[in-house]
Amino acid sequence: MIPRTIYTEEHLQFKDSVVKFLEAEAVPFHAQWEKEGQVSRQLWLKAGEMGLLAPMTPEAYGGLGLDFRYNAIVDETISEMGLSGIGFGLHSDIGVPYVVNFGSEQQKTEYLPRCLSGEIITAIAMTEPGAGSDLQGIRTTAVKDGDDYIINGSKTFITNGAMADLVIVVAKTDPSAGARGISLFLLEAGTPGFEKGQNLEKIGMKAQDTSELFFNDVRVPQTALLGQEGMGFIYLMQELPQERLNIALNAIGGMRGVFDQTIAYVKERKAFGKSVASFQNTQFVLADLEAKLSMMQVYVDRCMELHINKQLDAVEAAKVKLLSTELQGELIDACLQLHGGYGFMWEYPVARAYADARVQRIYGGTNEIMKLIIGRDLLKEG
Repeated sequence: MIPRTIYTEEHLQFKDSVVKFLEAEAVPFHAQWEKEGQVSRQLWLKAGEMGLLAPMTPEAYGGLGLDFRYNAIVDETISEMGLSGIGFGLHSDIGVPYVVNFGSEQQKTEYLPRCLSGEIITAIAMTEPGAGSDLQGIRTTAVKDGDDYIINGSKTFITNGAMADLVIVVAKTDPSAGARGISLFLLEAGTPGFEKGQNLEKIGMKAQDTSELFFNDVRVPQTALLGQEGMGFIYLMQELPQERLNIALNAIGGMRGVFDQTIAYVKERKAFGKSVASFQNTQFVLADLEAKLSMMQVYVDRCMELHINKQLDAVEAAKVKLLSTELQGELIDACLQLHGGYGFMWEYPVARAYADARVQRIYGGTNEIMKLIIGRDLLKEG
């Protein structure tokens, strides 16, 4: 594997602390969380004490003011250790940055310290039953009523939805204005008219709470508006590159974890009186996967470098999301095959990884949408 230069010694020390934290606080309980459909709130509070939540948040609001590489280490490590469903990435890389980047001083002061401590868990409510990757197709509305807004509509497939204390709601404030009529709102759990549906049963990511959300004449004050009215779509587009990089980092971590576990398995597994690792087919499959994984690691690290320097654009983010998640599916499928029948057993990490990885090609914008973004950029005039 090509040595990674994106991380300094300080970053690697941070990774060691993340590994130790997860080994103590997550590994022993993960199977139970999968059965319960969500992780423990105690995990969030302990992660907050360790400074693992939204480490990029400015020091003025109680954060560490660190660069995105610290977020990346948390993302990669959770995936590498097969601890799917721990929603720190959604919170740290997506939810909290919306408040940091677009929130008023009042909103930042009120919410950020508790987001960092784990007292507040965030979610972002974009997807609707009839609108997924097509954000302009949303039907949830926020109608002005004096100094308030009245929100009506529903959302689905919302990560952290069941546990969320603060939800960023994407709604139309002017249905006739297309993209220019979309706004964002900060909505607290417990607000009258805001209801959470049942935790959705998924084929993978079983420890991740994923819910439907319903808004029935939810009245919020104008101070709940995040940023400016009508700027929601632009805000979403600005934040999507980081979200898609997060998905790529999850892919890299997940691939590396499964790959290393598979190498250990084929070395000890016997067939026809020899280790599975001794067969030429096994060696060829692993060699091919290692070469592709090395290539992908370099590309993801380069995109991370661009992002740190505020140069990662929507097209490059679409490319890295597309390629990393497609390779993730290919690699895990090949690793499962090398396990034979045992690979189909839920007790083996590769089986859970196989189920968990499938959603990677769907959320953050389907991979078909990524191809549209890349293709349109290639064929644009001028």
